[in-house]
Amino acid sequence: MPAKRIRLNAFDMAVTGHLAPGVWTHPDDQAHRYKDLEYWTELARLLERGKFDGLFLADVLGVYDVYRDSRDPAVGTGTQVPVNDPLLSVSAMAAVTKNLGFGVTVSLTYEQPYALARKFTTLDHLTKGRVAWNIVTSYLDSAAVNLGLDQQITHDNRYEIGEEFLEVTYKLWESSWEDDAVVANKATGRYADPDKVHPIEHKGEYYSVPGVFLAEPSPQRTPVLYQAGTSTKGRSFAAKHAEAVFIMGHSTDVVGRNVADVRRQAAGFGRDPESVKFFALVTPIVAETDEAAQEKFRDYLDRASYEGALTLFGGWTGIDLSGYSPTEILEHVHSEAIQSVVENFSKADPTRSWTPEEIGKFLGIGGLGPVVVGSPATVADELERWVEEADVDGFNIAYAITPGTFADFIDLVVPELQRRGLVWEDYEGGTLRESIYEPGQVRLRDDHPGARYRRN
Repeated sequence: MPAKRIRLNAFDMAVTGHLAPGVWTHPDDQAHRYKDLEYWTELARLLERGKFDGLFLADVLGVYDVYRDSRDPAVGTGTQVPVNDPLLSVSAMAAVTKNLGFGVTVSLTYEQPYALARKFTTLDHLTKGRVAWNIVTSYLDSAAVNLGLDQQITHDNRYEIGEEFLEVTYKLWESSWEDDAVVANKATGRYADPDKVHPIEHKGEYYSVPGVFLAEPSPQRTPVLYQAGTSTKGRSFAAKHAEAVFIMGHSTDVVGRNVADVRRQAAGFGRDPESVKFFALVTPIVAETDEAAQEKFRDYLDRASYEGALTLFGGWTGIDLSGYSPTEILEHVHSEAIQSVVENFSKADPTRSWTPEEIGKFLGIGGLGPVVVGSPATVADELERWVEEADVDGFNIAYAITPGTFADFIDLVVPELQRRGLVWEDYEGGTLRESIYEPGQVRLRDDHPGARYRRN
């Protein structure tokens, strides 16, 4: 049995078709309600009942238009388009929960650090310290051309920009306002001490931010920092900055190698390697018995969209598989999209050869992670194996149908994991960072690079 507690996030997106393209047609699926606030508040209550650590929200800023060199397959199948902004539902979900955390994906490529820092500080105030930022750099050409660029910024340059972006936000969150700057003295009429509010005076290659931060410090100051890229550059970025890493892979061997590499690099940055928490993508299909779960899985697979799956692959990799024979083996191709996805399919697992046909089947449900099908004991066994073999700390639980996949997991698997002592019986601490680490760890750990910007 793993010694560490397994942490659980639900993985969702403000779309009809997330990682199970086409399965929104199932009569029990409610993904079409993504535009209704009630969907999100009901989901938040469900997840808190299941003692989930958080809800992890994905996002993209463009249409997946690589497959067939057209946006029509994505639009026609409802594959991650239309898509709404994930930030705007968080306050409502926080209002109906007390402990559930919220990890929100926002691309730094098309944001200004001064404005984005204020958004997350505002959310951290409104959630009482239950918010995380999933740092991504965007990978779709369709996003670049619609957001003011002639073409997408190269993969490695996006991370160079990201380094400076994080430096600016650390300065804003950690050093602009001293801890005791706010006095809120009604007798004197003095709200804050101007001598304890400082301009950050940042002048860099990509950003110039001379002034003071607009927002007073929130409970966590810096939100919990997630990162979701496992390319070579992405792993280095995660090792330096991430408190939690969303990681994807077909096997414990593939994921375990990436986990070990990031932990090794984190130590090189002066961080405790165990302070970087890893959440592996997994889609559980669970029923009372293995046979019933397999029947349920077959029902979902019957509705999965092959076209939608290859649309996802095209967006993630920049590779249009419509020009390949369905049985042609995929070789490694350089792409400016998500390089780790290309590597995973073409070379990271030397025991498997991938063809467009195999990729379409594999991505029909579950995206880039395993689909675990079985009884509560079977699913719990597999999650436990991943913790032991890949050294992950928890899971981002994706769905085949929503909220049904989450409800099944909460009603069937969570009690089994609790019985084994692998997940907590109740929440501990009040902020998301305390959930990630331990009660009392509200702000960045002292060995995190962002902590170096503190004034006190």
